Amino acid sequence: MQPPFFSIALLSATALSYQILLIRLFSIIQWHHFAYMVISLSLLGYGASGMFLCLARDWLRSRFPTFFIANGLLFSFSSILCFLIGQKIPFNPLEIAWGGHQIIYLLILYLLLTLPFFAVANCIGLALSHFTKDIPRIYGFDLLGAGAGALGIIVLLFLLNPMTALYVIGSLGLVATAIAFLESRLRPRWISALLLVIAMVLPPILHQQDIPLQISPYKSLSQTLTVMGTEVAAERSSPLGLLTVVKSPVIPFRHAPGLSLNTSLEPPTQLGVFTDGEGMSVITSDDGQPDSFAYTDFFTSALPYHLLSLPQVLILGAGGGTDVQQARYFGAESIDAVELNPQMADLINNTYADFAGNLYAKKNIRVHIDEARGYVAASNKQYNLIQLALLDAFSASSAGLYALSESYTYTTEALIDYMTHLRPGGMLAVSRWIKVPPRDSLKLFATAAAALDGMGIKEPGRRLILIRSWKTSTLLVKNGEFAEQDIAVVRQFCEDRSFDLGYYPGMITAEANRHNILDRPYFHEGATALLNKAERESFLKRYKFNIEPATDDRPYFFHFFKWSALPELVSLRASGGLPLLEQGYLVLIVTGVQAVLASVLLILVPLWFGYLRKMKMSSSSIRHNCLWVVVYFFSLGIAFLFIEMAFIQKFILFLRHPLYAVGVVVSGFLLFAGLGSSYSSCLKENTVSQKNALIIAVAVIAGSALLYLFLLPVLFQKLLWIPGPLKVIVSFCLIAPVAFCMGIPFPLGLSGLSSRAPELIPWAWGINGCASVMSAVMATLLATHIGFRGVIVTAVCLYVLAALAYPHPQKSCHAPGVHYE
Repeated sequence: MQPPFFSIALLSATALSYQILLIRLFSIIQWHHFAYMVISLSLLGYGASGMFLCLARDWLRSRFPTFFIANGLLFSFSSILCFLIGQKIPFNPLEIAWGGHQIIYLLILYLLLTLPFFAVANCIGLALSHFTKDIPRIYGFDLLGAGAGALGIIVLLFLLNPMTALYVIGSLGLVATAIAFLESRLRPRWISALLLVIAMVLPPILHQQDIPLQISPYKSLSQTLTVMGTEVAAERSSPLGLLTVVKSPVIPFRHAPGLSLNTSLEPPTQLGVFTDGEGMSVITSDDGQPDSFAYTDFFTSALPYHLLSLPQVLILGAGGGTDVQQARYFGAESIDAVELNPQMADLINNTYADFAGNLYAKKNIRVHIDEARGYVAASNKQYNLIQLALLDAFSASSAGLYALSESYTYTTEALIDYMTHLRPGGMLAVSRWIKVPPRDSLKLFATAAAALDGMGIKEPGRRLILIRSWKTSTLLVKNGEFAEQDIAVVRQFCEDRSFDLGYYPGMITAEANRHNILDRPYFHEGATALLNKAERESFLKRYKFNIEPATDDRPYFFHFFKWSALPELVSLRASGGLPLLEQGYLVLIVTGVQAVLASVLLILVPLWFGYLRKMKMSSSSIRHNCLWVVVYFFSLGIAFLFIEMAFIQKFILFLRHPLYAVGVVVSGFLLFAGLGSSYSSCLKENTVSQKNALIIAVAVIAGSALLYLFLLPVLFQKLLWIPGPLKVIVSFCLIAPVAFCMGIPFPLGLSGLSSRAPELIPWAWGINGCASVMSAVMATLLATHIGFRGVIVTAVCLYVLAALAYPHPQKSCHAPGVHYE
């Protein structure tokens, strides 16, 4: 009997698609980092599968077709049912810190979502264990299928809403099971036909049930919909987010962040637009009257328009169009608006075009669907004003829910890119939410000062101005020094609107903290210390939050957590200080701890006491002869994902879109690794040949990865101008050599193990699965502290360790006198 290759490929594709889809679904109903935690731990189903296959290997050996079919069916139905049941669990992640019952709910979610991955892992793991001579081809089909799934789910989410996509994935599991039935030549054949019919009718039947997503009641959208008269007017879904348009005719929206308390002006009628239930933007009605948007003159973001005359403006993050309307109100000569989500632009340009006064049809306005950094890097145009819009939600931002979100918009390199696109005397304006004690504003100020230092500016302080309202702050960075008349305008602007001065060249402390009074003039003190080179390092070290400049290598602008401040912050929990804990980072720590404990309890301990003891090995024999199995497969599991995740970050700027980077890099790595795995089946089945192939593969991996650390930034800068399809081809060409070689060590190790101790193959499969789960958490933690360069170097070291752990030709995993039952 031949292995069910095509069924394995399709199951692998659906499993990876399911994983990505669950992250999207949980990002909508909860928050993205809680989704990350739940899915990461659920993937321990791969590790638990290794344990199960080890313990039940003898019983399953003669029942391969039946067991494979049963697990295919289990995945198909559990992938849908487990999520639907999970929605009914009253899990509120914001209560975990003080509500012990939430831990129980979380464990139930883990168990539910582990089941589909456990089923798929059983199929693949049993095939690897049962068909030991076909290990490279089986693993190759597994990776090739996963690579196709990485691209397929992105396409699917552009075509269908997330719930319908869930039904389709469950149905594809039935298709894979039907194919396995045919590949295994089981009878009666009509069963496979029946499975295909069920797969065809299941999605439309479930779609008609119109089962809604149960969004957390603590998200902004849920809170808004509790207001009398509010209702959802429209929804748009894509991999970039679920856009929900809300109208509120009874109690109208008045979205004007940081609006001066000195004005009586109000915004016109507005529609709220939420992305994944958070990050509210608004579409504002335009009746054509010149003064309709006069209220925008009372934002802190209006300051640059009082310093510039008829500017050419670039707006990064157009959102609902408020910043574009503000630029129009001040008579901007031309406006380039960059928006990441095409569906957001379509709402303004088509669905609500009349409501918005045909904003994007104006002659001097051009809309670009692009990522901010990618657009700027590829553009040769220069501007008088580049404005970074304030789009993230205040509630999520203040609670630290973006702490582990990579943002290449606010890095040192990004600010340098922006400033090189300013005309002489032009300005970069960046607005952020006010937090007390200050975090965003001071970190942005530190990043801007570092960018100016990097450009060789001797006195960065003469090019910076910081102001704040009761809710927002705006930082100005000028391509040139601020003159005395500029400063006079700034002071008058703030005085008229009761805004506070944070910093301007020559400012004294007595001018700070006059209107929106804090305990101390934190913003002025921080800005002054950050500009003082003698005091800067000391200030950064003693400040209670991490406000060191963000970089492309460590792009975690919203990561403010410091371990030294943890005891004090925990003590404030009862008095409402929980948001200061930066929950995103702590959740990642908790996830890592849970992954380690679960790995030990579910995999290593049961295997040691349940399975390895049955082999009648002495502990010394295990240590001396089988230690390589643990070191080898654990190192590979960690290292593979380390490099993959680091490459995703490196390719974001080149491909000009995070979504495209994920799709191209993940699919590229898996597809070429699958080819590498298939190639390894051509190697001679002896330890010398396998050891040499392993050494060559690891050498290519190490050399390519380390070379790319220095080559990719330069190469990408030279190739930014080429069209998108050609960029994808270039990306695949760059990924191919390292990914091809990364596909060789795992099947090579399993093949070597099959000739020494085939009973250990399920154990190796479980160890590798466990390591893969841990690697996602560990890579992010390492990147926040040592950067993605450090992550790549660590991965290279792990590959070298794996090569050293692989046994030499004269060694065997069997110890003298050891026998297997």
